[in-house]
Amino acid sequence: MLASKKSEARQEPQTGSGGDLPRGVSKADTVNKPSGASKGSPQQTGLSTLQKKMQQKLKGARFRWINEAMYTETGAHTFKMVQADPSIFEEYHQGFAAQVQKWPVNPVDIFIGQLQGRSRAVVADLGCGEAALSAAVGAQHTVHSFDLVAHNERITACNIADVPLPDESVDVAIFSLALMGTDFIKFVREASRILRTGGELKIAEVVSRIAD
Repeated sequence: MLASKKSEARQEPQTGSGGDLPRGVSKADTVNKPSGASKGSPQQTGLSTLQKKMQQKLKGARFRWINEAMYTETGAHTFKMVQADPSIFEEYHQGFAAQVQKWPVNPVDIFIGQLQGRSRAVVADLGCGEAALSAAVGAQHTVHSFDLVAHNERITACNIADVPLPDESVDVAIFSLALMGTDFIKFVREASRILRTGGELKIAEVVSRIAD
């Protein structure tokens, strides 16, 4: 990180990255999705209360398995994995969205508020999810949104250790719960590369990932 660039770290409620599965559920159970599920099919309707609870547990187990895989593999490996099967990314973000609803505050909302209160800037949202930040402040700022899959037209799919931006081309680089992977230091170095001198690095991460 260039010495003249300032960083801003923010700790958010711990969501955890463990891969423990519910009792009686194996990883094999979480990997194989039911085939032929459609609107009105038995997998979606007519479930008993017990079946609905089991279904939710399986979804939760699947989310935790994907989450653990992202934390324990390199960014390059995860990028190849989700490019080969984009449904993995979709399942992850469905589970992530369910988790966010339980939080007292979403760090993305904090960053949106900060950007709304400043003059026009070029922003890199690294690990942007569904590009909520771009949707909120894209009219005010130039926002480059990057993640493993292009969930919508605002997003460029890439490994965020290697984003398609020139050196010293952005004023603000943001990681909102996006430092996932064994080589996350490469993500931070990439942010340093694209930040202009005097630029801002903003990070929101779970408490358990920040050393005392």
